[in-house]
Amino acid sequence: MNLEILKHKFATTERLRYLVDNEWRTSKTAKYMPVMDPSTGKQIAEAPCCTQEEVDSAVAAAARAFPGWRDTPIPTRIQLMFRFKQLIDAHLDELTELVATENGKVLAEARGDVLKALEVVECACSTPYLMQGDTCMNVSDGYDTVSFREPLGVFAAIAPFNFPAMIPMGWMIPFAITTGNTVVLKAASMVPQTAARMLELLIEAGLPKGVVNLVTCSRVEADSLLVNPAIKGVCFVGSTSVGKHIYQTAAGAGKRVQALTEAKNHALVLEDCVLERTVRGIVNSTYGCAGQRCMALPVVCVQESIADEFVALLKKFAQELKIGAAYRPESQLGPVTSAGQKESVEKAIARGVEEGAKLVLDGRGVKVPGYEGGYFVGPTIFDHVKPGMSVGDEEIFGPVTSIKRIKNFEEGLAIANANRFANGSCIYTTSGRYAREFARRTDGGMVGINVGIPVPFGIFPFSGHKQSFFGDLHTLGKDGVAFFTETKSVTSVWFSEADAKKSVSTWDGTLTRG
Repeated sequence: MNLEILKHKFATTERLRYLVDNEWRTSKTAKYMPVMDPSTGKQIAEAPCCTQEEVDSAVAAAARAFPGWRDTPIPTRIQLMFRFKQLIDAHLDELTELVATENGKVLAEARGDVLKALEVVECACSTPYLMQGDTCMNVSDGYDTVSFREPLGVFAAIAPFNFPAMIPMGWMIPFAITTGNTVVLKAASMVPQTAARMLELLIEAGLPKGVVNLVTCSRVEADSLLVNPAIKGVCFVGSTSVGKHIYQTAAGAGKRVQALTEAKNHALVLEDCVLERTVRGIVNSTYGCAGQRCMALPVVCVQESIADEFVALLKKFAQELKIGAAYRPESQLGPVTSAGQKESVEKAIARGVEEGAKLVLDGRGVKVPGYEGGYFVGPTIFDHVKPGMSVGDEEIFGPVTSIKRIKNFEEGLAIANANRFANGSCIYTTSGRYAREFARRTDGGMVGINVGIPVPFGIFPFSGHKQSFFGDLHTLGKDGVAFFTETKSVTSVWFSEADAKKSVSTWDGTLTRG
């Protein structure tokens, strides 16, 4: 990566635009929202707070485009994804740098963000298989039934700041459009450039006008999407409070909703684990992406017999992490995405101290030479975290680990399942019996056995439970295709000249028993 080119690219503040009908338009708004480089704390762009009229125009464009896109043969829609995949591959380094610069992920993590989006694009190429219906001949005498999966219409996709590529351009767009729907994407105003650049590539791949439109706006305009009659469904990733609001509002307006929300994933570490490998896995799981992912591993329930050794190793490996600017190749832990997030994480650490948890490693006050304005928080470790302490129960969304000491498997499982969130959970053990028992009884929707970040491959659903998800159908996999489609069943009969003269029963021949 050429850092001089990168510095030149972001030397001036760029005024961003919104996308309608494949046209990048300048907003008429008087309000612009800053886009920052988290590594420096300097502004690199500004995103428009689109007016209500501009948001409505995006919905109208998607509604106009839907009939033609719905009727486009599915092989043609899939070929678009193949071309899009090739363009992502060709621009992988550029997209990686963009994620690192506007989000704060270090290069390896930023590359992974883009590759996880690419993974779903590749999976979406199999949509024809997942959209296949069912048939049954002679369900009644001479009657046949066939079912189809059809697109619903316009979807609103409301994306968060923590994965600028993977969530909007992976979880939300590919399956939505390969199944024949159109989309209004409300990108996160803190990190809109990655989604915008990937949409440019999608247009280059042949995206028809109006199939995907992009806006940035305030919550007021976003709320209008939840009740707009033209919107048939809403995809959301973000906080639990907002997710509940979106679910209640949009579902109340008769729309399909998929709201992925907060988490406080727990690991259960048993005394028979492979200790050093376990600790290294937890360091990656807890501090990767600066802890800003709903599949992070912020709580570790450690069996008391190995707890002292575990904590000592965790502190040692955490202190070895190289904290630095996201786009420096040597950096292993980058900044959090915003000044507000840094303040929130540091306040959570202070609460943990006030609650009486033992602060083993304090990540506050980190300064990186040459990047003193960056939003850095170092690895933080709390030991002896008790039930009821907010640091161990509430999502912090930063590089903070809470250690809960346990006597045995049953106590650890009970503590993990007591949390109101249930996105993911994992166990570190060499016991097949405990591993199976954990997988069967944990509340976590995505389970890792000696895997700290059990994010499934894109052909499987991202299946959070409890207050980590609101809706009926999860994102990705068969659930994802089902969410973006509805089933139509067609029953038919063909009769002879003699049959045409017979009387028709109350059930028109479809009752199978006399």
